[in-house]
Amino acid sequence: MRASTENWSGRIALMVAHCAGMVDLVALPVWVGALIAEYKFDPQRAGGLATLFLVGAVISSLVFAPRFNRINSRVAAVAGFGVAALAFFAAAFVTDYAILAALHVLAGMSAACALSFTHGTISHSANPHRLFAIVNIALGVFAIIFLGATPNLIAAFGGRALFATFTAIMMIAAIAAAISFPTVTAKVGKDSAVGVGHLRPAVWCGIAGVSCMALTQAMMFSFVERIGMDNGFGREAVTGVLIALGFVNLFPAPLAALLEKRLSPNAVLLAGPVCQAVIALAITFSGGFFAYAVSTVLLPAVMIFTHTFAFGLLSKLDPTARALAGTPAMLMIGAAIGPILGGTLVQSFGYHSLGIAAVVIAAAAFTLFSRVHAPQATMPNTPDRAGAV
Repeated sequence: MRASTENWSGRIALMVAHCAGMVDLVALPVWVGALIAEYKFDPQRAGGLATLFLVGAVISSLVFAPRFNRINSRVAAVAGFGVAALAFFAAAFVTDYAILAALHVLAGMSAACALSFTHGTISHSANPHRLFAIVNIALGVFAIIFLGATPNLIAAFGGRALFATFTAIMMIAAIAAAISFPTVTAKVGKDSAVGVGHLRPAVWCGIAGVSCMALTQAMMFSFVERIGMDNGFGREAVTGVLIALGFVNLFPAPLAALLEKRLSPNAVLLAGPVCQAVIALAITFSGGFFAYAVSTVLLPAVMIFTHTFAFGLLSKLDPTARALAGTPAMLMIGAAIGPILGGTLVQSFGYHSLGIAAVVIAAAAFTLFSRVHAPQATMPNTPDRAGAV
């Protein structure tokens, strides 16, 4: 049977590809923490390496997203993950900052190329909201395994274990894509290849809003491990929180799928930045372990739940799939700024500044999402009020 978005052969390949391409969403606290603890980089330089990976991802996604309907998706996914694996493999054997920086850029560009074609393929499925929820469930399982195993590997074998782990993840994704990456038929004709400048304003506002939430997510998530350690909670307790985070994040994606027809996408988009800001304030200002733990495990859940609704809504606003092929760019253009912005704020003003910055960014995301209007068919039970905020 030919792999497609509507059978499990194709879906499993997309699940693996999504996990590999979105590894930063899961790995940032361990990633930045290892660069600080094992490589002895200061917070700004450690955050800068993660930012370079994400900058490379943004550039790549901006290049490939408008060309989604012109390039073979399977070839792009296999090549992208394969090159990313080679870049991370090389990173495991160097400690020079400049070389690590170049390898982070290359790995980001390669992985995001593959991820752009993964998300564009998901957008062409029969139900993009549901399939995006499915691949995010896989991301939750992946988070449990990664966050449970990787800190122990780093403790046992040093910083190079982080890059060895990334190498294995990217290679597995390349193999899965080679075996059963789905082929899709474009929903539209020649117009699918036109430039992204023709996207409607509501789509651009949605893209910018998701980028703002990704900025807050990356800024906070990069330092939750350090916040816990510097508050004196201990490595065992902080690692336990990260493992619990993985289990909790199994639920937002299936919950988003179940509530697809019951919640207004607009309402979810407006609530997401507000919840994110409240959680960020709790992490940075509480000082107590319980508040820190609960807030930390919920932080990615808000992003996953909100983004699933945003993905489904944008797939209706842009049937060409060009906007959603650019999902790595919309996520990572914000996420790219997050680690280095967070590192600069922490180094200059302390952890409290992260919470204050999160409130400011949330206000911008809320304003942008207020300008994204759902098509009438997507508004549950209120056909005469489609697009109302």
